[in-house]
Amino acid sequence: MNPNDLAFAPALAQAQLIRKGEISPVELVELYLDRIEQFNPQLGCYFTVTAETAIARAHTCAEALAKPGAEVPPFWGVPISIKDLNPVAGVPCSYGSQVLKDRVAAFDDGVVARIREAGFIILGKTATPELGSLPYTEPEGFPPARNPWNPDYTPGGSSGGAAAAVAAGLCAIAQGSDGGGSIRGPAFCCGVVGIKPSRGRVSHAPVGDYQNGISTNGPIARTVADAAALLDMMSGYITGDPYWLPDPEASFLSAAGRPPDRLRIAVSTEIPPVGTASEACQEAVTQTAGHLEDLGHLKVSAIIERVEAL
Repeated sequence: MNPNDLAFAPALAQAQLIRKGEISPVELVELYLDRIEQFNPQLGCYFTVTAETAIARAHTCAEALAKPGAEVPPFWGVPISIKDLNPVAGVPCSYGSQVLKDRVAAFDDGVVARIREAGFIILGKTATPELGSLPYTEPEGFPPARNPWNPDYTPGGSSGGAAAAVAAGLCAIAQGSDGGGSIRGPAFCCGVVGIKPSRGRVSHAPVGDYQNGISTNGPIARTVADAAALLDMMSGYITGDPYWLPDPEASFLSAAGRPPDRLRIAVSTEIPPVGTASEACQEAVTQTAGHLEDLGHLKVSAIIERVEAL
């Protein structure tokens, strides 16, 4: 596999290649670090790159695999990025604020600990608007994050750096977070897969949740299967959580492989009193609805009711 194809290979495929000995974690980490060095100055995906610790961890992973009968976690040696709203021990955590640029985290966020337990290697911290509060990623005091498909455009926010990094092949997969669209917006801006999990699916330990479950951590990936598998790794109760969901009967990864049931798809190109979408957007919605019908789903032509009727 050539380096470009390897950089854009699904994380699950990379994990299998590592287990089979066809590539090494060191090779994979160095590939992504080279790409980050080449492309990050133009794209602004990462605030912080943890090159030394990533390479050291990759060597540790490779040494463990060399031992006879080694049993390792599912994503052993696969590189990942962490959004800069989530603390990683020993790494600056700015929350997108220039005032906090040099503040080094003393602990791992709960979701970061689970990501480490799954075997991932952290490449660095991805860009976010200040406090994750905006739908674009251009915080004051940091380079703006740009869309890899067209650097004149935004990758969205607040997980803009994470989605852009995945789309540009600057990590295999990424952790993001979403309150009002902070994973979903960057995912559709950058043409990748993003999931906002249900309230209580992913723990907010150890700091806790101050938004009553509005915001949650979730995966960003290049394939549905990768996103589902990362959600499996992120999920689960941690002691002290004030609310949580029971474990699903089957893994999200296995659910992603099942044919979907027939769905009813509501379609609208108007949001009163905001207005009607542009012709280009209406055409895109109509084409998408047609594709869904072709797949066997039922299209329900629906115009959103007037706000006064709610």
